[in-house]
Amino acid sequence: MKIKLIVDGGSMKPGPAVAQQLGPMGINMGKVIQEVNEATAGFKGMKVPVELDVNKTTKEFTVSVSSPPVSELIKKELNLEKGSGEAGNVKVGNISVEQLIGIAKTKMLGMLARDLKAALKLVIGSCKSLGILVDSKDPVEIIAEVNEGKYDSEIKQEKTELSDEKRRTLENKFAEVKAKQDKDKKALEEAKAKEEAEKAEAAAAATTAAPGAKPAAAAVVAPAAKAPEAKKEEKKKK
Repeated sequence: MKIKLIVDGGSMKPGPAVAQQLGPMGINMGKVIQEVNEATAGFKGMKVPVELDVNKTTKEFTVSVSSPPVSELIKKELNLEKGSGEAGNVKVGNISVEQLIGIAKTKMLGMLARDLKAALKLVIGSCKSLGILVDSKDPVEIIAEVNEGKYDSEIKQEKTELSDEKRRTLENKFAEVKAKQDKDKKALEEAKAKEEAEKAEAAAAATTAAPGAKPAAAAVVAPAAKAPEAKKEEKKKK
């Protein structure tokens, strides 16, 4: 019997998904967790596909570990816990083509890509949904450049290492992008706070003005109440 799981690399914990499948077969849960964590120790901080091949008769099992998803490998390269929740507006990192070539080489067979260039484009595409720049540009622009042959040399050499100078350039560029994002976010928050304050002030002014309208109404009614007395005085004079 084969059981497929997605676990935290090196940190699998007991859970209902595993217990429901292994519990009825009498498999030692502690042993399963120990062996899975040992097998996935090299993928700490990532979600890892794992397959357990269980012999229901002997209670023995083997652990097979697959390479983590592309998105997990990209986040590991940049030490990110998660991607952007607003990929179209907020960027969370800046990765090099060389780093992505390394990931493409790792995942190429699983992608069924015809060659490294095709696999690279698929990996670059994943950066778009994560909110990650590639060589300081939008991933869509980089894919176009790959199609044009701009990175043919790096792909042919299967270059996976970037120079310290390029790494610093990418980091500095992202620092600029992040500073602008933070500035824009602060400006947006201040504008929203100002708008809410103006609405509150207008509401308070309307509430204060409402009681003042009553005396004005009474002032109009008062002369009308005295009208009959004025008429009696006029008759006496006549």
